[in-house]
Amino acid sequence: MKKTTVYHTRHCSYNLHVRLIFVTTYRRKVFTARIINELKTIFETVCLQFNAGLIEFDGEEVHVHLLILYPPKLSIANLVFKLKGTSSVIIRNRNYPSVKSQLWGKALWSPSYFASPCGGAPISIIRQYIDRQKTPD
Repeated sequence: MKKTTVYHTRHCSYNLHVRLIFVTTYRRKVFTARIINELKTIFETVCLQFNAGLIEFDGEEVHVHLLILYPPKLSIANLVFKLKGTSSVIIRNRNYPSVKSQLWGKALWSPSYFASPCGGAPISIIRQYIDRQKTPD
């Protein structure tokens, strides 16, 4: 059985992961291997600024997947805002031909995103565990 790493702050212990998916504006096929590699570096840097960690990352022509370990005080919405904003500015300023020819304006990403918590037991197991607690008399 694999041991789960638990991280600690002064007042809590945690092991929180979130899966994020970002899609390009208009689902245009703009990402190359070079851009995906640069995005990984950008996302790692942003995560460090938030005391988070980029655990896994990969992408295709129209979208990227991220698995991030994050502390409990971090708002996912704030993290996503910074990840998408920083990467958009940097990638757009590099003038990659695939990006320049397929996208116009300043946006790289669609304004929406997908976020899903990861790890831990399924909700049904947690519900059973909570339901079976012995309430004091």
